[in-house]
Amino acid sequence: MILQIVKLRSNLSEEDLLSKAREREPQFKAIPGLVQKYYVKTSQQGEYGGVYVWDSPESLQSFQKTDLAKSIPEAYEIVTAPGIEIMDILFQLRND
Repeated sequence: MILQIVKLRSNLSEEDLLSKAREREPQFKAIPGLVQKYYVKTSQQGEYGGVYVWDSPESLQSFQKTDLAKSIPEAYEIVTAPGIEIMDILFQLRND
């Protein structure tokens, strides 16, 4: 499994960003290979992020080619290039 952490700065207010995320939620739920996504707010003012758990590198790569992935900067009014980290998950604590 793959962990992807994306941090971004947005022109949207927190309320508007959450509204946009909820609006797009069904599209993200339908992504093949996306095990889980967490919407997060960092300790930095105006910085938000997504923590994605993918079943494989191939699922992540397939998603990156989609219109949904390409629409993220515009949808969330991102003001600078997002910070992205990708890590292999060695094991998970719980299996429930």
